[in-house]
Amino acid sequence: MIITRAPFRVSFCGGGSDLPAFYEKYGGCVLSTTIRKYMYVSMHNYFHKDRISLKYSKTEDVDNVSDINHKYFKQCLSDFGVTGVEITSMADIPSGTGLGSSSSFTVSLLQLLHTYKGQYVDKYKLAKEACEVEINKLGEPIGKQDQFAAAFGGLKFYEFLPTGFVNVEPIVMNRSSYHKLEDNILMFYIGGKHSASKILKEQGENVSAKGVADKIEAQKQMCSITRELRERLQENEIDAMGELLHKNWILKKSLASGITNPLIDEVYDRAMNAGATGGKLLGAGGAGFMIFYCPDTDTQCSVRAALLDLREMDFEMDNSGASIVFVDKDFG
Repeated sequence: MIITRAPFRVSFCGGGSDLPAFYEKYGGCVLSTTIRKYMYVSMHNYFHKDRISLKYSKTEDVDNVSDINHKYFKQCLSDFGVTGVEITSMADIPSGTGLGSSSSFTVSLLQLLHTYKGQYVDKYKLAKEACEVEINKLGEPIGKQDQFAAAFGGLKFYEFLPTGFVNVEPIVMNRSSYHKLEDNILMFYIGGKHSASKILKEQGENVSAKGVADKIEAQKQMCSITRELRERLQENEIDAMGELLHKNWILKKSLASGITNPLIDEVYDRAMNAGATGGKLLGAGGAGFMIFYCPDTDTQCSVRAALLDLREMDFEMDNSGASIVFVDKDFG
């Protein structure tokens, strides 16, 4: 048996600048962290050597890769030429909630298949291959940040160059600042699922079409905010997170329809009125999780009281990235 895992991510600033429609012209950047919530994928040799068994939210048992319905499984198993296996995926958090689950799945599955083949793959290659699968082969209108976050893990600044290369830079802070940041970010589940592809497709079109200079300028400003956040965190100015999250959220809402809705706006206002200094919806928009920065214990208590009807999830940062959890001696 082989078991791999990849973390989910929380994107703070710069989301959308990782879309090719933007970064190929202007360059982009995102600051994000992965959290201690994971996608797990396991594999063992199937009793039926000429068949494939897949278990996710559904179960598939097929004779050929071409018969697989799940497009990610189908593409990756076809690329690796793998058969005679049983693969199961499990996740700590449901898909479609703004935490990059599809990319965490793709990264974990690719690492699983490389391991099955007895191949070492470094984190950059893993992220690049996941981008190739999702964006180029499956045609998803998404960016690159989720694949790189799932592969590398940790609190990092990602720069997307017009050439397609991605610079990965860790955010270096004092240990006390790191723990303060964890303590001061509250994360709440507002429910529902969104179609990230639909929203990101519109967002990409908006920054590549004529007559939308305001949206291009908003995305550029988000990149400036992201660079400022990197600098201020590395100077241990942790409370800057709140004000910059707020500025980023105001700009993000202007990029495409569907990013926000009355419920999201109402939850945001409640948290801000209770003392939060900034926050945002995670992911492309429309549903899922929201985070808020609360600079002290009193504010955290007030925001929790204001959002008592919502489910809070512990916010703990991960630093491991994609990893191999278990390999027994009989794999492959």
